[in-house]
Amino acid sequence: MTNAKALLFAAFFVLQTCVFAQAPAQNYPVDSASVEHPGVPKGELIQLKFSNSKIFPGTTRNYWIYVPAEYDGKKPACLYVNQDGIQFKAPTVFDNLIYKKEMPVTIAVFIQPGTVMADDGNTANNRNNRSYEYDSIGDTYVNFLLNELLPEVEKQKTRDGKPILLSKNGNDRAIGGSSSGAVCAFTVAWERPDQFSRIFSSIGTYVGFRGAERYPTLIRKYEPKPLRIFLQDGTHDLNNYVGDWWITAQLMERALQYAGYEVAHAWGEGGHDGVQATAIFPEAMRFLWKDYPKPVAKGISKNAFTSTITIPGEDWELVGQGYGFAEGTGVNAAGEVFYQDIPNGKTYKVDVNGKLTQLKIDSKKAGGTAFGPDGKRYTAATATNQVLSYDKDNKESVVADGIACNDLTVAHNGNIYVTAPDGDDKPAKIYLIKPTGEKTVVDEGLRYANGLTLSADQTQLYVAETTTHWIWVYQIKPDGTLTNKQHYGWLHMPDNANNAGADGMKCDQNNRVYAVTRLGIQVMDEIGRVISIIPVPQGNGPANMCFGGPNFDIMYVTCKDKVYRRKVGVKGANAFAAPFKPVTAQLDR
Repeated sequence: MTNAKALLFAAFFVLQTCVFAQAPAQNYPVDSASVEHPGVPKGELIQLKFSNSKIFPGTTRNYWIYVPAEYDGKKPACLYVNQDGIQFKAPTVFDNLIYKKEMPVTIAVFIQPGTVMADDGNTANNRNNRSYEYDSIGDTYVNFLLNELLPEVEKQKTRDGKPILLSKNGNDRAIGGSSSGAVCAFTVAWERPDQFSRIFSSIGTYVGFRGAERYPTLIRKYEPKPLRIFLQDGTHDLNNYVGDWWITAQLMERALQYAGYEVAHAWGEGGHDGVQATAIFPEAMRFLWKDYPKPVAKGISKNAFTSTITIPGEDWELVGQGYGFAEGTGVNAAGEVFYQDIPNGKTYKVDVNGKLTQLKIDSKKAGGTAFGPDGKRYTAATATNQVLSYDKDNKESVVADGIACNDLTVAHNGNIYVTAPDGDDKPAKIYLIKPTGEKTVVDEGLRYANGLTLSADQTQLYVAETTTHWIWVYQIKPDGTLTNKQHYGWLHMPDNANNAGADGMKCDQNNRVYAVTRLGIQVMDEIGRVISIIPVPQGNGPANMCFGGPNFDIMYVTCKDKVYRRKVGVKGANAFAAPFKPVTAQLDR
């Protein structure tokens, strides 16, 4: 297939998804890099087909590998990936920019969306997979790239037998596309900034096809990622039942600027076409690759909440790994952190100097962990359906029997609140255990009640409902029972799940509530609004967290088989300490 046919093929898919707006004639200056020049060596184009996807089963697609003349096959090259095949006169642009050293030696992969071919083309249509692959937010397409398509690319050789070697460093990788291909490019880098750090977006479909309209909101809440973005759109782009492309492009730019990203744009008068994008593509590449190999850095967000919580230069560091499933973080008055390896029945301690040791006890597959005002460590022993306590010598005592416990918190007055999910389909219970040992069911009916925490003044109890996107709140009566139950926190969910997956929770001294979720740690203000999202290291769904260290300003998080920590700009509110009245919520933000 020729380059011209590939462009027509891409345009065909755009037409299937969109309706064009009437646009004025466009006349943009021709960048010299978009024109073939004598003496500039041409790269090689290799056309291939891929039909073995397990992520998108049954699909077949053409793709092209562009290999620049300067590539020697001795070391990995940088990478550019483009959706919808060959666009923007990219091979010619790369020839010129690489020759003039305005971008590094870069191998490009131009990929068409998948098609599921009908068994009988006379009576049935082929299934076009473009919208599902490109418009969906989440990690499905990036997993297709990283685990299926790019490994296939690296099996190929150039005409003269050189191996195709691609850098695995995200700083060496860019991705781009047009329309749905643009939002796909953004999603890939957003999900895996460790793999792609540079994004070209032309007439991006940041509208309500499959959830991409959420991006301007999420960008403002998330801790910034190491990404550089170039946006292009025109005033006559589409405006239809799912949104206004031109307006959403500006919303994206405004959100990215607010969140501290390095972003550039080219706005024109065009419609839903590739005219301006083709004209400014060399400019976009110069911007994306400027100062290379200097790494693309994280920006500093204007989100005051995120900037208060995170500290520039402080990132996650590994505490320990190799666990069956790490859970149940708790901190004592000294700032020592304890956590559990549930399936292996092990308990670990991190002292105030950061030293990690394993306790010589059988935890009985303990999950939730909390310290009481008496200095004892309390755990939810899932193997025995007991709440247990341990003194300073790790001597075990039974606090309560017969509770299918999951997590717990201990108030300053000695009251213990325990969640008992009892499976996904059965109404969960919340127990109150008094210092006398008396236990009472104080609520039931939540769908998989999980993590829980107390407000700084210990008048409110927050409970995570894992199988929905809700955090619930209860007012605590003087006798410890619960009243005034209502929805509290509305959590963001990933595209590939029907719930937020909220688990462990903690509160800071400003009465912000931190819930570990599928998207990372979602932070809610005093009235339940998600104000910040702190992602955890890629591929590690978090389960629980706490604030440890001598000043309670080191955030610990358990993530499947690993545990991480990072220094933060806030301090945890400990339930074993005396309650205090936090700062009043600012409702005008």
